[in-house]
Amino acid sequence: MIFGGIMKHVGAALTVAACLLGGAASVWAGTGISEPYQLGLQTSVTDVGDQINEFHNLLLTICVAISVLVLVLLLLVLTKFSAKANPVPSKNSHNTLIEIIWTVVPIFILLIIAIPSFQLLYKQYEFPKPDLTIKAIGHQWYWSYEYPDQGDFSFDANMLDDDERAAQIKTGLPAPRLLATDNEVVVPVGKVVHVLVTADDVIHNWTIPAFGSKVDAVPGRITATWFKARETGVYYGQCSELCGINHAFMPITVRVVDDATFKAWTVAMKAEDEDKAKDVLRRAVLADSVEAMRKKVAMKEAE
Repeated sequence: MIFGGIMKHVGAALTVAACLLGGAASVWAGTGISEPYQLGLQTSVTDVGDQINEFHNLLLTICVAISVLVLVLLLLVLTKFSAKANPVPSKNSHNTLIEIIWTVVPIFILLIIAIPSFQLLYKQYEFPKPDLTIKAIGHQWYWSYEYPDQGDFSFDANMLDDDERAAQIKTGLPAPRLLATDNEVVVPVGKVVHVLVTADDVIHNWTIPAFGSKVDAVPGRITATWFKARETGVYYGQCSELCGINHAFMPITVRVVDDATFKAWTVAMKAEDEDKAKDVLRRAVLADSVEAMRKKVAMKEAE
């Protein structure tokens, strides 16, 4: 009877956990940048990012289920096994079935966690053949980038101050506070990009949440990450390793564009014509905005 009552409450606890997870899944998250009141991780645009989000949701489900289960068991003990409810205490000291369950179930939970964990770890470090290689160098407190297989041009990326942000917004390019940089990393959509990461002073960390990319930049060493973005747009990140007084002010901006725009941008950068390079990106942003508006109108007309 006692075991049957416990299992009944366990079933109710798991049902509550499933409801909580369903509610959490319905809450949206931003793409490329965090949004006010956002719950959950950023919407991913890479396969690795998808697996990270799925693994996060799996762990969240398990944590909620365990927490609810423990809460139910505590309430059950407080009510059914108090001195008031049981003036004559039970003399039972063992229950073989329960002891087997609380030994075997945690083993299965760990297996459920371990299998996707190892699959994700393998996916992150299984580097496919690159279409593009970029070198990212962390400094106090900005990033430098090199394109060794695109003419070996390079540039620095510093955070925009408020006046620079206002000027860039007037040109038609987005510039979120503390995230926009004066120069952006530009990559083609649907291509495998290897990022070789290092630093020249202290340890930094190159991170783009929407890509599922996060790797330390260590002085004297080359570490690496990779991504293959499937959607055009601009994606933001920040240095994720404490690196000094201005650690919070060295953002990362990656713009994913179509092949034609990428080629035009690389030609301008190799010619050291930064104004033309920014104009190429500006025209691409405006074209994307027009296309997005066209799709929105088409969807409304279809309704």
